[in-house]
Amino acid sequence: ETIMLLWSFIVSVYGIGGFLGSLCCGYLTTKYRKKKCQMFTNLIMLVAALFMAFSKTAKSFEMILVGRFLYGIGTGFSLNIHPQYVGEISPKKLRGFTNSTVAVFLTLGKLTGQVIGLREILGSEALWPWLLASSGLSALVQLVTLPFFPDSPSYLLIQKGNEEAFRKAIRKLWGEGDHQAEIDDIMKEKVAVTSTKTLRVLEVIKERSLRWQLYILMTVMTTLQLCGINAV
Repeated sequence: ETIMLLWSFIVSVYGIGGFLGSLCCGYLTTKYRKKKCQMFTNLIMLVAALFMAFSKTAKSFEMILVGRFLYGIGTGFSLNIHPQYVGEISPKKLRGFTNSTVAVFLTLGKLTGQVIGLREILGSEALWPWLLASSGLSALVQLVTLPFFPDSPSYLLIQKGNEEAFRKAIRKLWGEGDHQAEIDDIMKEKVAVTSTKTLRVLEVIKERSLRWQLYILMTVMTTLQLCGINAV
């Protein structure tokens, strides 16, 4: 019973970490910018991978527990930051496509985990710590490549008010072509943001004009959890 309790807690602590990461994400991305937060998230994932990789050598199930918790925090951050950052750095005609990559790579990651988790690959008694640590590889790739990307143009203009850096980021991301339509959209967004109050979670729940959108969102997310996909 004790082993079952510990195992269940190790599995579920990932969700607790994800919940905490999601809660902190909005405040931290506003204060420290999305690219910087994503790089910090990659460091968290790498630390988690190290805990996983050396847990068997140290004969410590606590290291697996901590690693799962850190993975959860990193995932909570990434699932919020990634769609925002990718959407903001993409030209308008590619924005829908790039945002769909979140679901595509999430599914691809699950598939890859299932494949390399086979006993013939990394699912053996000797190699399972490296299976648990394999998520650190993608975090390392992103950590190395992200510094070469500029901050999102909308962040530079709306949050920082730096129009020169804003136009420089657009040229670096989208080339030297005519991007006036995207620039106009970001300018309109800046005007809208300055004239609109940012609502907190409780204020969103109380806001009558958002009531039906909130109902629809809650219904979709609830039925998604109850549709059986997690069991599958």
